[in-house]
Amino acid sequence: MRAYLGVDNGVTGSLGFVGDGLTRWLPMPVRKELSYTKSKKFITRVDVEKLRLEIAVHKGRDILALIERPMVNPGRFTATLSAMRCLEATLIVLEDLKVSYQYVDSREWQKVMLPSGLQGDELKKASLEVGRRLWPSINFKPDADAMLMARWAQVRNL
Repeated sequence: MRAYLGVDNGVTGSLGFVGDGLTRWLPMPVRKELSYTKSKKFITRVDVEKLRLEIAVHKGRDILALIERPMVNPGRFTATLSAMRCLEATLIVLEDLKVSYQYVDSREWQKVMLPSGLQGDELKKASLEVGRRLWPSINFKPDADAMLMARWAQVRNL
């Protein structure tokens, strides 16, 4: 039984599982902790143990994870650093659980799953609306990107 796991990368991202008899969405499990700098500041990190448990629940299935390419922008150093830390934690969990994965550009799945001509904040709003139409019982926050990625992979039979 094939299952698809959409990973909307980042500490504000989410996980979406789609497969035969499987529809599940959850926010990326995270924790806050004191920063590694000398200033009084907190950072948000992926809770690796919770992430491992959430994925391992479906270990009896043949899972393919689709990871949205992280935002890398030198002009947004702090956000880029957070995205790369999250990606690394996610990869470690997937590799440890022997879950196959591939990267996907957001435009690739959005072109199929969302209306054309949208830009910026419109994409997040459309993701939320389409997600609510497809899965009305799920309370998505702030969007349904992970579920839509997983559904896109399922439709393409990856």
